[in-house]
Amino acid sequence: MPVKNRFAELLPEITAWRRDLHENPELLFETHRTSAVVAEKLGEFGCDTIETGIGRTGVVGVIKGKTNTSGKVIGLRADMDALPIHEATGLEYASKTDGAMHACGHDGHTAMLLGAAKYLAETRNFDGTVVAIFQPAEEGGGGGREMCEDGMMDKFGIQEVYGMHNWPGAPVGSFSIRPGAFFAATDQFEIIVEGKGGHAAKPQETVDSTLVAAHVVTALQSIASRNADPVDQIVVSVTSIESSSKAFNVIAQRVHLKGTVRTMSKDMRALAEERLKAIATNTCAAFGAEAEVKYYLGYPCMVNHDEQTAFAASVAEKVSGDCTEAPLVMGGEDFAYMLEERPGAYILVGNGDTASVHHPEYNFDDEAIPAGCSWWAGIVEERMPAG
Repeated sequence: MPVKNRFAELLPEITAWRRDLHENPELLFETHRTSAVVAEKLGEFGCDTIETGIGRTGVVGVIKGKTNTSGKVIGLRADMDALPIHEATGLEYASKTDGAMHACGHDGHTAMLLGAAKYLAETRNFDGTVVAIFQPAEEGGGGGREMCEDGMMDKFGIQEVYGMHNWPGAPVGSFSIRPGAFFAATDQFEIIVEGKGGHAAKPQETVDSTLVAAHVVTALQSIASRNADPVDQIVVSVTSIESSSKAFNVIAQRVHLKGTVRTMSKDMRALAEERLKAIATNTCAAFGAEAEVKYYLGYPCMVNHDEQTAFAASVAEKVSGDCTEAPLVMGGEDFAYMLEERPGAYILVGNGDTASVHHPEYNFDDEAIPAGCSWWAGIVEERMPAG
C-alpha cells in the first residue's frame, strides 16, 4: 500500500484548501471560519453525520463503511488552530491576519485529514465507522481535553484514536513513531520574590529581591541535576524575569519569575512540583525574602499505546517504505487527553528542510500531503478491512 494514486490526483485541490487555511489563521477556540470551512467540506464529501460545537468550536464528521459487521469505530484527529506569531515567510499565501500564523502546520494537518475524509467517503472500502475529529485550541488551550469532556468518545463510540504531526528536518513523507511516553507533560509556574526595596547605594538596608531571584533561578536547576534520576527526562526553564523597579538606582521590592517544567512520567512530574516549591520558598527564606509560588498543571505526558503504535508503524512502512523510531519530544501535545481515554497512537510525518515549528519562517510542505492522507486512509482500511 504505497501512496495512493487518488491523493496524487487530489494534491492540487488539497493544497488549495491548505493554503486558504494558511492565509486565514485563527487562534485557540476562535476557529470559527476554519470550523465552518471544515464542516462545509465534510458536507460536500457526503459524510453521514456532521456535528459542530464540540469542545466549543470542534467539528466531527462520521463516515460509515460499506459494511459494519466488525462494529469497529476509529477516530482520526487533526488540530486546526494557529499561533500568535507574526509571519515572516513572504509567501504569496502568507497570513492575512497580523499577529497570527500557522507556524506549526495545523493547516496541513487539517487539509490532510480533509483529503483522507474525501477519499474515505468516496470509496467506503472498509468495514466499520470512521470519526474524523477536527480540534481547536491545541496550542495551549486544551481543545482535546474539552472535546473529551464534551463526551465525544462515548457519543460517537470511538474505540481507537490516531493522530499525526508534521516534523521539520525529516525527509518529506517519511514517518517516525515510538511506543510509550512520547511528548512531555507541560507545566508552568510563577514565583514572586518579595524582598525589601531601597536605594541601590544602601543595599544593607534592603532585602535585594533581584539577588534572591538570581539564586532561585540557579537553585531550580538542581532539580534536574541532583533530584531527578539521570536516566529520566526533565527540563526546568525560567523564561521570564521581571523586576518591580525600572530605575538604575533602586533595589526592587519584588521580582516576578515565570517558567515551564517538562517531564515524561507522573512520578517525575510530582517530584518536580514538590521540589520547585520547596527550593523557591526556602531559598527566599534564607535571604530574608518571601516567595509566592503558583504551579499550573498543563498537558499530561502523551503516551502511545503499544499495540496501536506497532500497527501505525506497519501502515507507515507500507506508505513510505520505512518508519523509524522517533525521538522523545519535550514539547507538549494535547492529543494526550484523547490517548488517556482511548488506545491509539500518534505519528510524525516528515516536513523536509524548513524552519522549525513555532518559527516565523516555518511553512508546511505540501508535498507531504499524499503520504499523510495515505497513512490515515491506510489506518482505516487495514484496521477495518472490507469483507
